[in-house]
Amino acid sequence: MADRLLTVLRHLEPGKPHQGISPNPVSATNYQYSQPFSILSDEQRKFYEKNGFLVIKNLVSGDKIDKYKERFQKVCTGEVKIPGVIIMRDVAIAKSEFVPGEHAVTKIQDWMLDPVLFQYCCDPEILKYVEAFTGPDIAAMHTMLINKPPDPGSKSSRHPMHQDLHYFPFRPADRVVCSWTAMEKVDRSNGCLVVLPGSHTGDLKQHDYPEWEGGVNKMYHGVRDYSPDHPRVHLEMEKGDTVFFHPILIHGSGMNRTQGFRKAISCHYASNHCYYIDVEGTTQENISDETLALVRRRLGDNVNLSFKDVWRLRARLVKGQPGNIVE
Repeated sequence: MADRLLTVLRHLEPGKPHQGISPNPVSATNYQYSQPFSILSDEQRKFYEKNGFLVIKNLVSGDKIDKYKERFQKVCTGEVKIPGVIIMRDVAIAKSEFVPGEHAVTKIQDWMLDPVLFQYCCDPEILKYVEAFTGPDIAAMHTMLINKPPDPGSKSSRHPMHQDLHYFPFRPADRVVCSWTAMEKVDRSNGCLVVLPGSHTGDLKQHDYPEWEGGVNKMYHGVRDYSPDHPRVHLEMEKGDTVFFHPILIHGSGMNRTQGFRKAISCHYASNHCYYIDVEGTTQENISDETLALVRRRLGDNVNLSFKDVWRLRARLVKGQPGNIVE
């Protein structure tokens, strides 16, 4: 029993190991959330099955991360321009005097057309693990580089607890996974990820903007009705550590209480055998409406795209054969 516990604890950050592990038992012959004959050990599959996330230490080399940091800086200064990229600033920064360079930017996303940053999505070391959840035919769906700013005192640097599936019009959820890599040491002081282990076994919940006094960043929707008593784990990670997690896993991040910017890079992947759905009349209709309003502001009111069309434009095949997601 002691050996088994130590094996499980190795998947969590040092010092906070056991308090949030889901107690749900898993049968070795009844895996729902991962694929057989993959890079994952049986213990790793069991851990992901129970908890909905898995941390792989030192997966991405420091040289690669430094290259992504340099590219991010060039995007922020305008030296590099990426077609279709979305550059975002924190609500508190947006209300203050403009600061040039990377300190004015809290996130860039949809950089799938950049040949340097997209190397992260195609990294074979990452894809070996992604394939364990999606299967061999893999599409990159959503790209982000997050530059969490020092909190100005308004707590706006927080990210509300949410489920990523809220943003996605494709299913099944069990064949979708996020790869999230720390670009430097992340801990509770600079706002590491917080996860609710085992919450991936639930349903997609209603999301909306939280009622925060300091304001909420654009599209930072949060779950309305999860139990605050649910055990949680703070994922403290070193540079290059990567966490893979299920799109129904409830997660968020705390304030950045340091004076530096906390960087992470991520990509959401889906099996190319997933399929698009219509979210009209569902709890996802609010994010669909908001996304399409943003598209119209950027491209003009005469642009006639559906929520599914927006995601089709984002998707890129990174491994295997074409299918429903990328033809």
